[in-house]
Amino acid sequence: MLIQIHILQNYAPANLNRDDTGSPKDAYFGGYRRGRISSQCLKRSIRKSVAFVDAFKNSGLLGVKTKGLPDLIGEQLDELKVDDDTKKAILARVPEIGKESKKKGEEAEAAEKEAEVEEKSATRQLIFIGTNELRPLAEKLLAEFLRLGPTDWKKAKIGDITKALGSSLPRSVDIALFGRMTTSAAFEDVQAAAQVAHAISTNALTQEFDYYTAVDDISGESGAGMIGDIEFNSSTYYKYLNVYWEELVKNLGGDVEVARQAVLALVEAAATAQPTGKQNSFAAFNLPDLVLVEVTQKNLPVSYANAFIKPVRASGDQSVLDVSVEKLGDYLQQVTTTFNLIGKRAFAATQPYSLPDAEAKPSLGDLKKWVDANLPR
Repeated sequence: MLIQIHILQNYAPANLNRDDTGSPKDAYFGGYRRGRISSQCLKRSIRKSVAFVDAFKNSGLLGVKTKGLPDLIGEQLDELKVDDDTKKAILARVPEIGKESKKKGEEAEAAEKEAEVEEKSATRQLIFIGTNELRPLAEKLLAEFLRLGPTDWKKAKIGDITKALGSSLPRSVDIALFGRMTTSAAFEDVQAAAQVAHAISTNALTQEFDYYTAVDDISGESGAGMIGDIEFNSSTYYKYLNVYWEELVKNLGGDVEVARQAVLALVEAAATAQPTGKQNSFAAFNLPDLVLVEVTQKNLPVSYANAFIKPVRASGDQSVLDVSVEKLGDYLQQVTTTFNLIGKRAFAATQPYSLPDAEAKPSLGDLKKWVDANLPR
């Protein structure tokens, strides 16, 4: 089973997701420059959204992505009442986790960076770990230390230590959805059950500049105390993401109930989570005007981005958003007919829009109820 989410969302002037120069990210699509919000940005906003935190934090079903694994393990060892010498010896090796697969040719090049990382008591790579994995990992590290003894523990290769620990499948919802790839045997890789596209604007991009100044409040001098400029744009974005139900259930250890909660939280978060880029400057907190969800038995993902291969323009009394909804509906009908796509679809919208063979729901809450009714029990 596949759950697909399609969103049309118009943002006021904003710089939601920046590149290395500070400019809003963009891309060429259909021969035209478009506004873009990266997949990574969207996934992080979903993971950190109120919808996800409220749904799963208290149950320990959310993960953290960090280089600060030693600090987290240290907290668990404290709770286990481990003596200071044992704790210090264990934590001395934790920053090495994730270095097992380093190639010989990379050793000299990375030596200086690794020394700096170790000095800071951090792992070399970001580790995506569920909060419910921390205690078992700390217990395994302690058991392996006691088995080897202080001398052999200090001499042992980190690869041998992590292999002895064994890996376990995390039950964190965000890891189950978005996946985890590591180079350490201490953590099992997780194939993402969800795919998230880069959001692209349905309209051709017009990038603009804000020239701003700041005045010194105390000096009494006229004129600017500093000047600067920042790029921004206003665009209507098409967002697309999907969830492969069977993979999600597998990643959650077969827990269908948690998988259902995960899909419902994802629908809400996809609609309400906001990128944080330059929001203090622009406050572009605009909710979507259309959220479409499709549920199909066949695992055939279909993005409708090509509905906007020709950039949308406002026409008469129709806004860019209105025309985008119209183009989406037309393309949806064409693709469904051409490829004989069979499935159920429903949507919630702020305007009295209509889409082919789709049930209109009065609110996001009603749309979530519809999704819930179409998920396996």
